[in-house]
Amino acid sequence: MQVVVVGAGFSGIGAALRLRREGWRDILVLEKASQLGGTWRENTYPGCACDVPSSLYSYSFTPNPRWSRIFAGQREIHDYLRTTAKRYGVDEVLRCGVRVVEARWDQNSGRWLVRTTDGEYRARVLVLATGPWHEPRRLVVPGLGEFPGPVFHTAEWDHSVDLAGRRVAVVGSGASAVQVVPAIQARTAALHVFQRTAQWLLPKPDLSVPPALNWCADRLPGIRHTVRAGQYGLQEGIGYVLRHPRLVGPLEAVARAHLRRTVRDPVLRGALTPDHRLGCKRLLTSSTFYQALVQPHVHLHPTAVSSVRGRHLIGADGTTVEADVVITATGFRVGEPALARSVRGTTGRTLHETWTEDGPQAYLGTSVTGFPNLFLLLGPNLLSGSTSAISVLEAQLAYLAAALRHLRREGHVSMDVRPAVQAAYNAAVQEALRTTVYNAGGCSSYYFHSSGRNTFCWPWSTGRLIRSLNRFDAAAYTCHAPSTPAPVPAPRAVAEDIFPADDIFPADDIFPADDEGITA
Repeated sequence: MQVVVVGAGFSGIGAALRLRREGWRDILVLEKASQLGGTWRENTYPGCACDVPSSLYSYSFTPNPRWSRIFAGQREIHDYLRTTAKRYGVDEVLRCGVRVVEARWDQNSGRWLVRTTDGEYRARVLVLATGPWHEPRRLVVPGLGEFPGPVFHTAEWDHSVDLAGRRVAVVGSGASAVQVVPAIQARTAALHVFQRTAQWLLPKPDLSVPPALNWCADRLPGIRHTVRAGQYGLQEGIGYVLRHPRLVGPLEAVARAHLRRTVRDPVLRGALTPDHRLGCKRLLTSSTFYQALVQPHVHLHPTAVSSVRGRHLIGADGTTVEADVVITATGFRVGEPALARSVRGTTGRTLHETWTEDGPQAYLGTSVTGFPNLFLLLGPNLLSGSTSAISVLEAQLAYLAAALRHLRREGHVSMDVRPAVQAAYNAAVQEALRTTVYNAGGCSSYYFHSSGRNTFCWPWSTGRLIRSLNRFDAAAYTCHAPSTPAPVPAPRAVAEDIFPADDIFPADDIFPADDEGITA
C-alpha cells in the first residue's frame, strides 16, 4: 500500500477522505473494532454528548444540517460519521476487525512493515489516527477486583446492568461524570459520587435546534456558515482568555454564580468550589450536574477512593460507602498514542521509548524525528480547553496532503523531520505555555507528563495553528532519494462533483486567519 491509516474515528475517516481527494488509491484504513466510529463508537454511556457546538464538531466540507441539539449526543455523532464514510466511499478502503500488532520502519526498502492480526502490510506512509481519547484510565485500588457486583468504565458501559433501585458509586467528577450522573440519578436508589478534585463548571446552553432553522441551514449555506463562524468566534474568545490568566476572572464569576444559584447547601457548595484557576484542567460545561447532586438520594464524597472491601468503598478520608455497582468515570490515558509501544523507528526504539524522558514531542504535533514517513493526527501539543478537535484535524490533514504531494513530486523515498527543527519548535511551545492558565493555573492535570512538561496543549490561537499547518516547509525535513530512481505513477483524479476542490477546508471567512485580537 502507499498509505496505511490506523484507526477509523474522526481522524482516520478524515484522512481517508482527504487522501482520496488527492488521488491516492492504494490506501488502507485499519480498525481493530467491528465498525468505525472511534470514541463515538465506544462511549455509549447514558448522557454521552459533545462538549463543543455540533456545527463545529463535523467536517467543514460535509456539514450536518440536521443536528437535533446545539450539543449533539453520541448516537447522532456516530451516525454522522457512518453516513459520511459511506457517502464518500471510505468503506472501499476500510478493514475492520484488524488489530495492528507492530509497525517497524525498514531502512533498506524505505517502507513501514505493519504486522497485524490479518497478516503483514508494507506501506510507504503510516498515519496514526488512534486519537487521545481511546485508552481508558483504569481505577487501581486494593480490593476492587474482589468487588462482588458489576464494575465497569464509562467507555465500556455494560448495558446489561440494570441500575434501577440499586446503590451506585461513580468514581470521578470529570467530563464523563458530569454527563452520566444526571442521566442515571433518577433510576438509582442511592448514588454516591467520589470527587478527588473539585472542577470548574460553566452552564451549558444545550437547547433543541428548531426544525425550521435546520431547514434554512440546509438550503441557505450562508446561514450555516454564519452560525459556524459565530460559534467558532465564541470558542476562540474563551481560548484567548485561557491563554491570558489575568482575564479568567469573569468566567470564574459566571461559574461561581452557576454553582451558587443551583447548590444552596453551603457545605456541599464548599466541597464543589475549586481551589485552582478555571482552565487549569479541562473546561467542563453542564446545566444538570449540580441539579443532580442536590437530590436527596445523591451524595457527594469529596475524596479519592483508597480501597475496596467487599461491597464497601473506602475513601482516602475514611468515608465508607456500600454499593451494588461501581462505575469508574476516570477518563483516558491521553499522554501518547495507543500504539506508541508498538511503533519502531530508524533506531529500533519505539515511540514510547523515545518519549520516556520528556514525554511526547513532535514537530507541529505531526512528525517525529527518527520515524520517517510517519504522521500523527491530533498529536502532542495541538489541543486546548476550547478548540474543536475537528478544526485542528482538518488543518493537519491539509499538512499531510502537502507532505505527500512533496514526496510524490520529488520522487523521495522518505522524509524525516530534522532533530534541531523539532527541538526548536517544542522549546518555543513550552516557553509560550509557561504563562497560560494551563501551566500557571495551580493544579495538576492530564495535560502534563510525569516529567513536568505540558504535552497536550497548544499555546496560541487556532488561527495561528491553521496558518502553521498550511505552510509545509520541506527544509524542515531530511529527504532521501531512491538508490535507483524509478518513475512515480501519477494518482488517478477524483471527480470534482464528489470532492469539491474549493471548499473541502474552511475558508478564511469561516475560520479567521488571525484572532489574537479577540477580547473576552
